[in-house]
Amino acid sequence: MKKKLLALLLACLLLAAGCGGNTPNHTAANNAGSAADGGVENDQSENSGSTNNLPEDPAPAEPEPDPRQEAIDGLLADMTLSEKVGQMFFVRCPDANQAEKVREYHLGGYLLFGRDFEDSAGEWLTAEAFTDTIAAYQAAAEIPLLIGVDEEGGTVARATRDPHLFAAKRKSPQAVYAQGGLEAIREDTRTVNAGLLSYGINVNFAPVADVSTDSADFIYDRTLGRDAAATADYVAAAVAEMEAAGIGSVLKHFPGYGSNRDTHTGVAMDSRPYDQFVSQDFLPFQAGIDAGAGCVLVSHNVVECMDGSLPASLSPEVHRILRQELGFTGVILTDDLAMDAVEAYAEDGSVAVLAVLAGNDMIVTTDFEAQIPQVIAAVESGAIDEGLIDQAVGRVLGWKYDLGLLG
Repeated sequence: MKKKLLALLLACLLLAAGCGGNTPNHTAANNAGSAADGGVENDQSENSGSTNNLPEDPAPAEPEPDPRQEAIDGLLADMTLSEKVGQMFFVRCPDANQAEKVREYHLGGYLLFGRDFEDSAGEWLTAEAFTDTIAAYQAAAEIPLLIGVDEEGGTVARATRDPHLFAAKRKSPQAVYAQGGLEAIREDTRTVNAGLLSYGINVNFAPVADVSTDSADFIYDRTLGRDAAATADYVAAAVAEMEAAGIGSVLKHFPGYGSNRDTHTGVAMDSRPYDQFVSQDFLPFQAGIDAGAGCVLVSHNVVECMDGSLPASLSPEVHRILRQELGFTGVILTDDLAMDAVEAYAEDGSVAVLAVLAGNDMIVTTDFEAQIPQVIAAVESGAIDEGLIDQAVGRVLGWKYDLGLLG
């Protein structure tokens, strides 16, 4: 009887343990069984049941600070509206009181023409006199200036005409290419732009990215004179050498000049289909953008397939195409707003306001003393959102940073 009672008691105790009294022992039994089957479930069970014993996941690493963005944000935070708008103007260097106007209007840059390489008597400036002049402009600026020049070569050469600065006037891209192909282009670009930088010029309004193979075209002499593919190779090589030399490049004249008339003297209507721009004219601009060009200049041509009512320089749609279709994130610059092709589009004379609203980051003009106050007034009235100004100035400051002007 005692043996039966002991057996019955033992059975009850075992039954009680199996029905749940002891969870850890139950889990251990399951784990033991899983281990016998290969151990996979045992590993999962141990991992899920032992989370308190594992080290906690490390906190996500803080992003590395971006010195470029910090420099931009720091400057923007302390700038007045007048200072911000002034930075958007890359103006033709006036013939008098240049340093005073830099201070008064907080200008973003000076574009030099032939007269700026001559003294008051019309003689070519010596290298020392020229560099001292540029240094005086920079000394007047709270934020360093972009100092630009049109030094394409051939018919458009400003700096290399001065025999005290360069041994000879720069040859056209066509002439250089004919002498030695892309390698000659690279060497010429490297030499000329290194010279420009040594005199204080930090932006060259080149290369010309327009495609033209017809000598009758207005723009032909300023282009490579070859097809879109060859022109794209030329632009990419030129931009790479300019960027390596520390000179800002300006691709022009977006979206492609084609066979249009001279916009210095009137409106040019471009009726080419959009497909032609995609398959040809955009290619050199895309090549230059991919090579690192910091700026694109937009022409005054009215390109009907993109915007039949406004010159490209004043067209939001043309700027959308440049940003979204070609992926350009740098500075967009107008052609000179003093040209006849745009004067009729702003009845009150505030063509720069239209240019800002279109999406330009910088304005090229001679008439900056009238245009800057009009842009400021448009912001104050709400016609231009100040956020748009901040975006544009941020790109301008970013370009200056990339050129080493902001330390």
